Amino acid sequence: MKKILFLLLCITTFASFAQKEKSSSDKRFDGLDTAFARVLKDWHAAGFAVAVVEKSKVVYSKGFGYRDYENKIPATPNTLFAIGSCTKAFTASLLGMLNKDGLVDFDKPVNTYLPTLKFYNEYMTEHVTLRDMMCHRTGLPRHDESWYFFNTESRDSFLLRIPYMEPTAELRQKWQYNNFMFMLQGMVTEKLTGKSWEDNVHEKIFTPLGMNRSDFSVIDMQKDTNAAKGYDISKDSMIHRMGYYNIAAMGPAGSINSSVNEMAKWVTTWINAGKFESKEIVPAQYISEATTPQMVMGGGAPTKEIPDVFFSTYGFGWMMASYKGHYRVEHGGNIDGFSASTCFFPSDSVGIIVLCNQNGSAVPSVVRNLIADRMLGLKYFDWETYLHGVRKKADSTAKATQAASSSNRKLNTKPSHDLKDYTGLYTNKGYGTFEVVLKDDSLFALLPTHTWWLNHYHYDFFEPFEKDKDGIDTSNHSDPVQFNINAAGDVESASMIFDAGIKPVIFMRADKAKEISKDSLKKYEGEYELGGAAARVYTKGNALYLFVPGQPEYELVPIDKNLFSIKSLSGFKIKFNTDESGNVTELQSMQPNGTFTAKKKK
Repeated sequence: MKKILFLLLCITTFASFAQKEKSSSDKRFDGLDTAFARVLKDWHAAGFAVAVVEKSKVVYSKGFGYRDYENKIPATPNTLFAIGSCTKAFTASLLGMLNKDGLVDFDKPVNTYLPTLKFYNEYMTEHVTLRDMMCHRTGLPRHDESWYFFNTESRDSFLLRIPYMEPTAELRQKWQYNNFMFMLQGMVTEKLTGKSWEDNVHEKIFTPLGMNRSDFSVIDMQKDTNAAKGYDISKDSMIHRMGYYNIAAMGPAGSINSSVNEMAKWVTTWINAGKFESKEIVPAQYISEATTPQMVMGGGAPTKEIPDVFFSTYGFGWMMASYKGHYRVEHGGNIDGFSASTCFFPSDSVGIIVLCNQNGSAVPSVVRNLIADRMLGLKYFDWETYLHGVRKKADSTAKATQAASSSNRKLNTKPSHDLKDYTGLYTNKGYGTFEVVLKDDSLFALLPTHTWWLNHYHYDFFEPFEKDKDGIDTSNHSDPVQFNINAAGDVESASMIFDAGIKPVIFMRADKAKEISKDSLKKYEGEYELGGAAARVYTKGNALYLFVPGQPEYELVPIDKNLFSIKSLSGFKIKFNTDESGNVTELQSMQPNGTFTAKKKK
């Protein structure tokens, strides 16, 4: 199962091609071509581009490797890449502009601006502010699977999922990254301006900065003649194409695509207190507040290996740290096939942008740090070797964790039901709906954006493995899906572990309705003697209904020949029995507490 907005490390392999857009006699960049060729080779990366800003000038701008690996088309400083979560600073800046105009207060509850927004509990609904969302301190964990696996074009649909998302901390207790909170910031902007988030960014940021090719959708990016394709690696060194991921409604959290040359204009604005070519783009007061720590992210103590890099804090769409005595503002970005880093040192008037077409890559961090050391006149440090060591340790830990999991597997077990009994529709209001189908002798989960092969693990647990056009990827292991059985002995739900610290997310099962004509339903109509009462079966529209005196009207969903489930009741089924001529003679109400038969009245 592929995860979203992958955090940092992953390696890759191949020779480099460097294309220079600007020649530079600056001695600080001597030897970088060689250094970056090593980066491409050691990390098996397809390509990347980098731009360096000093004060108001781009002093270095180059592409390395390929934007299209299969056709060997070079990456350039004008190549479009997905920047992922580097988008967040754009979204929060729109609120900074509205705040300057007195249209929004960061410290008022968010539902002041979005009255339909509800959180998991009343306290959160009444107290979560924009400031809390802008610096990730709402108490909500990521819940990323909700948008990544159950994507939608509707931001309103995402908003309606939030009341069902469980927090793992109290409000303002700890920093927890959450993409939904930036999507909501985009919605606040839309509500207050009457324009889409995309139109706001284009009008207030892209146009005045001359970011004319930057866009908001991989659908649009593919139309550009100089756009990068995304890549991943397999078997530690094999580069393979990765499909674009359309972030859709989650756009304000990470959908922008841009080039290093255009992103250089954005970073120049931040270095110069919100001004670009003497014109204010982002309010200076907001710049100061956004790059001031609002929340401690977590462990930021210096390590033995790098004792002069420490602190880990978050402002508004930016992360802050002390980098070898220099104040660093940075944000990374990751989405399928792409990784990014946007960084600047405000006291030194230096900015660095690295965009890479490799999935979950360390390349932006390696390149950023190599350049930072040169621009800041610092002693050489072998970031390449150090980050390889970090990656190797992470891989070792992951393998040990997987081995421990495998050792808990109970061998020679089998599912409690026939595989067909696990099929159906599974729904959770905070996430969405997926379908489990049986193909040949295997179960598959069909999600809106992904397909999983469900490999039997033990008992009623199945391991999900990603299936795509290239086959089934069994290299990535995830927690098994657990199918749950109700009192009637039927498969009732499926549980999945997504975020640490919260209960498994439960998807309730419903039978998928089979196609059946209205005329075919007519034969079931009539009155049935049920426990001294006269139950009635009738059609309404194209559906069949059951009414028992003193109870609600029940819609019956056709799931097999003469077999229906009761739509609103889990574990309840209605079976119609027929004579040799095919005439309905009785119905059986199959319930958790038994089966009850009702004869059809003539």
